[in-house]
Formats: sequence, structure tokens, C-alpha cells
Amino acid sequence: MARIAYFDCPTGIAGNMCLGALLAAGVPLGHLLTQLKKLDLAHEYDFTVTQVRHQEQAATAVTIKVNSAHSFRHLPDIEALIRQANLPGRVVEWSLAIFRELAAAEASVHGILPEQVHFHEVGAADAIVDVVGTCLGLDWLGVDHIVCSPLPVGGGTVKAAHGRLPVPAPAVLELLKRAQVPIYSNGIEKELVTPTGAAIATTLSASFGPSPAMTLNQVGLGAGSHELPIPNILRLWLGTASITSCQPSAHDHHLPNHAPQPPAPNPGYCESIIELQTQLDDLTPQAIGYLYDGLFQIGALDIFTQAIGMKKNRSGILLTVICTNASAAACQSLLFSETTTLGVRRTVQQRQTLYRRWQSVTTDYGQVQIKAGLATPDGPVLNLQPEYESCAQLARDQRVAWKQVQWAAIAAAQPLYQAHDWPDFPET
Repeated sequence: MARIAYFDCPTGIAGNMCLGALLAAGVPLGHLLTQLKKLDLAHEYDFTVTQVRHQEQAATAVTIKVNSAHSFRHLPDIEALIRQANLPGRVVEWSLAIFRELAAAEASVHGILPEQVHFHEVGAADAIVDVVGTCLGLDWLGVDHIVCSPLPVGGGTVKAAHGRLPVPAPAVLELLKRAQVPIYSNGIEKELVTPTGAAIATTLSASFGPSPAMTLNQVGLGAGSHELPIPNILRLWLGTASITSCQPSAHDHHLPNHAPQPPAPNPGYCESIIELQTQLDDLTPQAIGYLYDGLFQIGALDIFTQAIGMKKNRSGILLTVICTNASAAACQSLLFSETTTLGVRRTVQQRQTLYRRWQSVTTDYGQVQIKAGLATPDGPVLNLQPEYESCAQLARDQRVAWKQVQWAAIAAAQPLYQAHDWPDFPET
């Protein structure tokens, strides 16, 4: 089962909060310090771990104190430190990706190339330890998939190498924009999302939004350094993906005088999706067709309309867009810009999805692509369907009816119901 990590960030995210949460979730401190020594920076900082309480909630606080003033580092300097440290492969890959994202954001803010960026605060030993230490912890825990909650942006100003900057800092704002992170204000006028925290979240997270469906195994609480009106804690949820997570629990109530039965395995996997809806009574069919094209281009999973009766006896349509959390903001923006709607409803839903795999079969008319729906990544096959465009192209080329090609493909695909070797081709 895939190992899932969910960053729950009601008061933002910073590198030291990530480290505290990882240690609280079970990462051995000795392992972390031993691996960090390979960076050859131990003489530049002191690493302290304490147990604290925020509004009566116990959490783990990590403080990394830099021992002396440091000169700035460029991206190639940091890359060399990480590459030469003989760290686990995933740790190197993730750490380099985080600093490269940060360099790209800083470069965009200053109008220069990423290689020319002078890292000040994030070039110091504490920031490098934050990033590499977080990657070490996630690797030790065996995390395969990361999701992050929407982020509170904070407010006010913060002292930086270039003077006082508005919060969120320019690089943070650029990172949030580039990753299309859902953000909000919780009314706290402090720096809640640091550049390091933003880079970790936007680089490693597959999506932003509510927790994915999983069986929860561990929770780690990492403390922030500020005293805030609400507990300044990052909560790291760790669990495993469960293919039965959309169905009733095995502990649900059962009928009297009937022994409880274990739930039947639910085929496929459960995932969170976003449903956007709006009613329209003054949009032309041409505009709707144009809107469909635009929504699919920016990541919509499905779109459909339903005829409805509206106020004043007007005929209208209910437009529904299904999308991931990552593309929800872009889809919502397009609905406002390309339609006459004044409001869009947004709901989070769970859907059960079969594992999709692709295979090619040979017919008298040529090769046809078959899309299969599998109960698990290895089978069994529950659904087989010839791909429309594949059949249509052969029908045009061979000057035969489309349904003849489809029937031939269905017949040729029957042995696939017993197949176990399914390449995981990406869907196009």
C-alpha cells in the first residue's frame, strides 16, 4: 500500500516545524543527525530538540542556531554540498528539486537567472538543514505520496537581507502562485509561511486540499517559534492508501440477530475530487463548446450539462465541472471569465476509480488501443473498452463501418480478461 503524508498547516509551514513533526512521528533523532553530518556543515549550527506545549497541546520544537555570520551561497554551491554528502537517492533528488524551485522563484522576483540568485537566509546552514532534514525524515518514513492543506498567508512585515519585506515575502508569493496553492487569511499578522516551508510544500506535494482517503497510522506535531492566538503547530498525518476507504467501515452497525460480515473488497482506489457547479440561462451553445475546450486544456477531468428550469420560467443549464484540487482554481477562474455566472459552488467529493491500463490488440483492420479497468494494479480486469479514436481512424482508413472495427476489437480483447502484465501507460 502507498504510504501517504498529509501536512495539516493551520498556522502555516516552516522548515523547523516540518522537522519537529517528523521527529514526533517517529524519525530517530540519531539517524537524522548522523545523515546531516555528511553535509559537512555541523560546525556552522547547533541542533536542539525540545518538547513544548502550545495551548496545552504537546509538540516537538526544533531550533537550529547558526553559530556565526555566513556568506551567501549560490544555487551551484548548495547543489554541490548535497551531491557530495552521500545521502540516499530520494533525499538528494528531493533536496535539489526544492532548492531549484526556490531559485526559480527568487530569479523571477529579481529578474535574473536562477544560477545568479544569491541565497541569503535560505543559503544559511539552518535552511539547508531544514530542507535536507525534512527530506531525510520523509525518506526514512517511506513516504510515497504527499498532500498539503491550503496555506494561511499571514500578514505584516518580516526582516530580511534586503530590509523589511511584506508578508508573504515576494519569493513565497511566487512559489504559491507557480504551484497554484489555495491560500487564505486566518487573521494572524505574522510570517506563517517561510520561503523554506513554501519551497518544501510546493515542491514535494502532489496536491493541495483536504486530506486524501487513507488509514491513519501516525500523527506528528511540530511546533512553530511564535506564540499565536491558536496553537502554532504543524500536524503531520501518516497513513496508508486503502482501496476500501470509500465504503462503510467494518465497525458499522449490523442488523440485529445477524453476525457482522467483513466488507467485500472494494475494487479500485478512492480519491478526493472537486465538483464545481453553476446555473446559466443566457449562454449560447457556441460559448459552451468553447468553454469545454478551455476547461479540458487546464486539467478538468470531466464536464457535463443538464437541462433545468430556472426562475421566471426560463430554460437553462446546470454546468458541472469535475477536477482535481490542483486544477480547481484555474477551472473556477475560467468559469468566471468565460461565462456570465456570478457564483460557482464548490464541493469536495470522494470517488472510487478503477486502475486504468492500456493494451494494444490486433484485428483484421489493424492495431486498436484497449482501455482496461482493473480492480487492483495487477488485476483482475473488470472492464475493457476499445478506444474510440483508434477505432475511428481505422474505420476511415479501411472504409468500413466504425462498429465493425469496434466489434472486432472487443473480440480480440477477450483474452485480456486473464492478463496479468499491464504496462502503466499514462492516459492521453
